Amino acid sequence: MVVVFPNCFLPLWFNFYFMLQVQTIREQKEAIIAQLAKRNFDAKESIESILSADEQRRKTQTELDSILAESNSLSKQIGQLFKSGKVEEANAIKVKTADLKEKSKQLQEDLAKYSTDLQEALYNVPNVPHDLVPAGNTEDDNQEVYREGNIPDLGSEALPHWELAKKYNLIDFELGAKITGAGFPVYIGKGARLQRALIAYFLDKNTGAGYTEYQVPHMVNEASGFGTGQLPDKEGQMYHVGEDDLYLIPTAEVPITNIFRNTILKESDFPICCTGYTPCFRREAGSYGAHVRGLNRLHQFDKVEIVRIEHPSKSYEALDGMVDHIKGILKELQLPYRILRLCGGDLGFTSALTYDFEVFSTAQDRWLEISSVSNFENFQTNRLKLRFTNAEGKKELAHSLNGSSLALPRVMAGIMENYQTPAGIRVPKVLVPYTGFDFID
Repeated sequence: MVVVFPNCFLPLWFNFYFMLQVQTIREQKEAIIAQLAKRNFDAKESIESILSADEQRRKTQTELDSILAESNSLSKQIGQLFKSGKVEEANAIKVKTADLKEKSKQLQEDLAKYSTDLQEALYNVPNVPHDLVPAGNTEDDNQEVYREGNIPDLGSEALPHWELAKKYNLIDFELGAKITGAGFPVYIGKGARLQRALIAYFLDKNTGAGYTEYQVPHMVNEASGFGTGQLPDKEGQMYHVGEDDLYLIPTAEVPITNIFRNTILKESDFPICCTGYTPCFRREAGSYGAHVRGLNRLHQFDKVEIVRIEHPSKSYEALDGMVDHIKGILKELQLPYRILRLCGGDLGFTSALTYDFEVFSTAQDRWLEISSVSNFENFQTNRLKLRFTNAEGKKELAHSLNGSSLALPRVMAGIMENYQTPAGIRVPKVLVPYTGFDFID
């Protein structure tokens, strides 16, 4: 893929980016290659191309600096010679400076090219997994680390959520397909009210835990996509508005985290805790079959997100706190769930460590992912130029984290299926103040 970088990522600030990332790669080359192998990513060729491009860039920069220094020195000599009346000698040196100017122009063009090549190579290398990430190829290799809740025995008459949605006129999948296409459901009546109740409940739980609520745009520019790592990795999964060169957001993580792009924080600013509700848009190309039926996978869905910007020494403590926070929500909803530590092969491109929450779908007899909680360490903040001034007065990269708190479709599916009775669907007690009803029939 040919990557065209947005203006904010041109070589203007390459020195900062390269100094931090390439130096680490150079110093820890073998360890990084070994860690990336957990992702089933053979990083040797990519790492070598990065170091080679950086060597060319540094060599060109050194040559350019030398020529510019010589040109400046000669310019001073020309001025002194003219003052001394040595016009012929001054003109002779001017010819040399003109030649140096042409050479410097070419070197500047070469430097921009090598810098762009280097940045493209860097952007295509995923985050280095944390030591806790288990090796593995697929979701079957993920490690279950926690489980809570009793799976109800609903008997053989239990219905999957798409049949319950039709029976009680809660969600119309065919109407959504008529209006837009498959994967764009229409929520109706108590189905819409339950959806709205979940959004309000999630936001109240998050703000009650100290997260500041944000309402953010549902489209972002290219720089924002690169900043949080959706571009170039997830370009094919994002809806692109070509005329305006904007992207519909795949998650609120993108606009919320980009609030802090090109920001220098103080240590006293930590922790920064944000939450927000948005619709999310994902093309999910190639998603077909019974496993994606109903609410299991959509092109448009609602989600409440939590985002944290943390001091590097506190980010894993914050990750544990986010996991506990989501556990508390699911405990109040009284849904059976489990937590998985993702293996390298199932780990997202930008994540160093991810925990997935899955709710059990009794009617489908399978686990459904409802939340991912991740620590990106400084992978995103490096792209975002999100730094803080440490106690010694030096600039240092912050850490970023995010989690779904929660994604609504599969929570809705879990509630409908696990709370169904022969007479209708019970509403979880914690949601009744939000819905205004406790039963759907």
